[in-house]
Amino acid sequence: MALYEHKIPKDRALAELHAFHSSRTHGFVRVAAATPVVHIADPKANAEEHIALIRQAGEQGVDLIVFPELSLSAYAIDDLHLQAALLEAVEAQLRPLAVAAGNANVVAVIGAPIRNGDRLYNCAIVMANAKIQGVIPKTYLPNYREYYEKRWFSAADEPDRFQGMVQVGQQWVPFGTDLLFEANNRPGFVFGVEICEDYWAPMPPSTRQALAGSRILLNLSASNIVIGKSDDRALLCASQSARAMAAYVFAASGWGESTTDLAWDGQATIHELGAKLVDGERFALESHLTVADVDVERIGLERLRTGTFADAARREMKDRHFRPSRFTARDDAAPKGLRRPLDRFPFVPDDPARLDQDCFEAFNIQVQGLMRRLKSTGSKKIVIGVSGGLDSTQALLVACRAFDRLEMPRTDILAYTMPGFATSEGTKSNAWTLMKSLGVTGAELDIRPAAEQMLKDIGHPFADGQPVHDITFENVQAGLRTDYLFRLANQNHGFVLGTGDLSELALGWATYGVGDHMSHYNVNGGVAKTLIRHLIRWVADKEHDGDAANVLHAILATEISPELVPAGADGRIQSTEATVGPYALNDFFLFYITRFGLKPSKVAYLAHQAWGDASKGDWPAHHPQGDRIEYDLATIKAWLRKFLIRFFATSQFKRSALPNGPKVVTGGSLSPRGDWRAPSDGNARVWLDELDANVPD
Repeated sequence: MALYEHKIPKDRALAELHAFHSSRTHGFVRVAAATPVVHIADPKANAEEHIALIRQAGEQGVDLIVFPELSLSAYAIDDLHLQAALLEAVEAQLRPLAVAAGNANVVAVIGAPIRNGDRLYNCAIVMANAKIQGVIPKTYLPNYREYYEKRWFSAADEPDRFQGMVQVGQQWVPFGTDLLFEANNRPGFVFGVEICEDYWAPMPPSTRQALAGSRILLNLSASNIVIGKSDDRALLCASQSARAMAAYVFAASGWGESTTDLAWDGQATIHELGAKLVDGERFALESHLTVADVDVERIGLERLRTGTFADAARREMKDRHFRPSRFTARDDAAPKGLRRPLDRFPFVPDDPARLDQDCFEAFNIQVQGLMRRLKSTGSKKIVIGVSGGLDSTQALLVACRAFDRLEMPRTDILAYTMPGFATSEGTKSNAWTLMKSLGVTGAELDIRPAAEQMLKDIGHPFADGQPVHDITFENVQAGLRTDYLFRLANQNHGFVLGTGDLSELALGWATYGVGDHMSHYNVNGGVAKTLIRHLIRWVADKEHDGDAANVLHAILATEISPELVPAGADGRIQSTEATVGPYALNDFFLFYITRFGLKPSKVAYLAHQAWGDASKGDWPAHHPQGDRIEYDLATIKAWLRKFLIRFFATSQFKRSALPNGPKVVTGGSLSPRGDWRAPSDGNARVWLDELDANVPD
């Protein structure tokens, strides 16, 4: 997905005054990888480039900016590093740079050669609050191929151990690789620094920095460019951010470095938890910034839920101690928009190639799960209800592929359409066309006579001709359908294939027990409604033509409805989304609340950023133009409130008794045997109070 900055409409200018609209309120830190034009062995000219970029960063609301390795002197200057005049010129520029960073209210990390005693070190210098906060020497000095740093520099002594202080100008500041930098006014804003070759080592210094609490890892680099090397560097950044559960900001030298023997591309990337947030322009001829918002709160929550991280920290850090250097970060609440990729559909990638890959994997996970259950039970037949809606269609497609792969005849898939009081001719026709075109054994079982008898037996007003369409009226139909399916499975020595999806389970949108809540095996239980749409389209385009393809696309165009209540006088059918909310929003809420445990106010903020303006950002491939809509904050808050009530207060007892089914998406299982465990008698008060307290009306 392309990086974009969502801006709140002008007519909500008053609302912008609320802290809710500031990304900083929600645990984001804006970081920038700087790519300055390099002036060879000219610290004053380089400092001017730095100051200009620092000012730009301040204007863009950047909290933390990192420059390339030896950015103040230039990297490829060889023996000039050992010239006293150059080193003094470097030191002379440090104070003006610190003042510039303070004036811009930005934390700046620059690269420079620094003397300590009778040694010269390749260092990163951290500046905040108009002063130098610390100096970090490079741990691993390359001395092979095109790099010969040991000719000029000393390596850091005793990595991650106390290394004392260094005099920089008239100031004594902490020196060593045992430094972490932490904002005293912004929880989670903690960063560590390593330099170029350090992250090519088997044990990068940033690994222990992360274990010690750093959530943002910086790399000042002067890595030259050859064919294919940019991919290697991006891979290292992605993998280190994933393994260390952190953000990783990489800034490499660019235009202006000496090309006597090497070339430079100015690669800049920002990754978070393994995912690329943004990369900058390579081979640019002008100084520029690569900016993204890093979610340090999310990083902390991910570490919290991953016991392996805590175990590693306890094991690796028991004899190691990092010195914290604390600073005051900017904390103004002025909204600057959110600068990072943000999918409207967290379960559906915007990138067409990735969406194709996800559909391939999701479909085959479902298929293999069903194949294994067929083999383990020895069942030759399955029974499935086919409504002409999305979920039963997807389950039937999975069943067909599973039977094909097991070389079992599709005629042993016993599919039943079971019209009730509100079944439309359109959905029934689609169900029949689908069953016939897929070559399964189709049948129709009208549940209305049995439903009428049951309603009469229990004394329901509908049996006396009264138009009472309450929950009992609906559940009598849903329960009878499932009851018939189970008895048909008994009769035919098969099992019932469930159709309910992940989104419905989150909302409790199922009839408990002998209803659509229950089956012998449910292939859709780990698939969100928004993804099921794309799975059906993917299967239709990949595997079908003629009647099968046509009916699949017709089903995709049908409004989602349980078809349990007859249409009203205005002819409008019962709409699921009118009752429980748009599935696009519900899936968004579900992803961020269960996958990361975010607070409702932050979920609302992210939803507003993703859905507040339909013209901003990317949409998944094939998403209908007519469905490219937007939601204002009031609408988002209202549906989020209903989601919280349904998810935390009213539906857990259903999720505590789910049939087996394969997990499909990361963090996307609500099985009581999987990712989500919760008491059935809980309540939503904590989440509702947080929502009301922090999201403006």
